[in-house]
Amino acid sequence: MTAIDDRHLVDVRNVRHFYGTPSGGDLLVLDDVDLTLFDNEIVGLLGRSGSGKSTLLRSIAGLIEPTSGQIRFAAEPETKAPVSVSMVFQSFALFPWLTVLQNVEVGLEAKRVPAETRRKRALAAIDLIGLDGFENAYPKELSGGMRQRVGLARALVVDPTILLMDEPFSALDVLTAETLRTDLLDLWCEGRMKIRSILMVTHNIEEAVLMCDRILVFSSNPGRIVAEIRVDLPQPRNRQDPKFRKMVDDIYVRMTQPAAGAKEGRRDDGLFPGLGIAMVLPRVSTNTLAGLMEAVAADPFKGKADLPELARVLHYEADELFGVAETLQLMRFAELEGGDLRLTPAARGYVEAETDARKQLFAKHLLAYVPLAAHIRHQLTEDEPELSAGGVRETLEETMSPEYAEETLKSVIDWARYAEVFAYDESADLFTLDNPS
Repeated sequence: MTAIDDRHLVDVRNVRHFYGTPSGGDLLVLDDVDLTLFDNEIVGLLGRSGSGKSTLLRSIAGLIEPTSGQIRFAAEPETKAPVSVSMVFQSFALFPWLTVLQNVEVGLEAKRVPAETRRKRALAAIDLIGLDGFENAYPKELSGGMRQRVGLARALVVDPTILLMDEPFSALDVLTAETLRTDLLDLWCEGRMKIRSILMVTHNIEEAVLMCDRILVFSSNPGRIVAEIRVDLPQPRNRQDPKFRKMVDDIYVRMTQPAAGAKEGRRDDGLFPGLGIAMVLPRVSTNTLAGLMEAVAADPFKGKADLPELARVLHYEADELFGVAETLQLMRFAELEGGDLRLTPAARGYVEAETDARKQLFAKHLLAYVPLAAHIRHQLTEDEPELSAGGVRETLEETMSPEYAEETLKSVIDWARYAEVFAYDESADLFTLDNPS
């Protein structure tokens, strides 16, 4: 990482990042990413889970080294040293054996700040983020929102130039997250923090529009910046403002469009990268799939629903809703177009059917449109009624990470059990024909 002497705080150029796979291959997570962070702005990195947003943020923080490309920082006017960064994590990342005060002091202690100064600055940061009176409490005694406030105080106490935030509100309940967002925006707009810019990762579309001056939209597998959206709405922003709603709707549309030139059966920008049995699948239960079909079939949607409205009514996060909706699309139970979800005739038939007929229809679509399920079922014959799940897992790990392979396998197992297409013996790690279709 080298310094730059211009008005940019951070310049990211041509960053690529690979992760190794058990088969010895490389999995491309970030591909040719460019990003510039300017003074006095909040920038959001918006995309699906697994799109490489957090990898990019951790690269900027210096926690990991990108495979190639450059990350350059502006120089501080006085010291000529690169500007400083501090990070707030999704999981709070507090030391459970330290008090609130001690947790906030950790960064200052690492910088060898004298004890008295350290204590004074830590107390000021604790007061700033609204935890005055809890200095001697331990993390286990605090709510999730309070613990995240401690994480924020710990990041702010070292007076960073740039605050990096990795889905800082996603582990909190809706009301707590909203309160913390509002408090942080108040501190930012009132100039009560010394930070000059914020770069935050989120998969929550409304959160991005609510907080950010610019939004960089990521595609998935590999992660690329496919759009930059400027949010020119004045703060504080009103979620019910027609301009706010339109921007949210437009982003939903953008994030459900297939990549230019994407071929049938492949979604380079969606939740299902890869072809054939190497297609990555999300963890979505059959109950959730059935529930969404039933909800869209009923009033007020009557078979077609606007995704933002559907997320609001069903209390879904956008990322979660995308996973369910695109699974229905994969299995030809729904179509996604222009930010809307439309049920197919097959889905309407499913909703109206009795239990056994539902299972039969689901089995038919599972074997027709999910290649991994069809592959496993094909390998199971009367002569060879067992198949090693370990072998299937190894095959998947040739083209995807172990985490994605496990997630994909678990999804297919759950769907096949429901449809009685095949069974899975967990103790033996074997697929069997105990429930042949």
